[in-house]
Amino acid sequence: MPFGLCNAPATFEHLMETVLRGLSYESCLVYLDDIIIVGHSFEEHLKNIRRVLQKLKEANLKLSPFKCHLFRLEVTYLGHIISAEGV
Repeated sequence: MPFGLCNAPATFEHLMETVLRGLSYESCLVYLDDIIIVGHSFEEHLKNIRRVLQKLKEANLKLSPFKCHLFRLEVTYLGHIISAEGV
């Protein structure tokens, strides 16, 4: 979907919320075209990644490997640094 359209970001976010429905906010967060996948342990994080990827695959959505950042201990999200210690 071209992002030049004024409603495209909101439409895309709604699509992502629909596709990822059923996954709790404790496993992933969506804002526009960003998805943060979290877990309390490495094993839980892997499980949550698999669940998100499976839902995206079922919806025939593709990810850009160049834009994916996996297994980070901290991320910058909406101008905030998020880590295990908090925001």
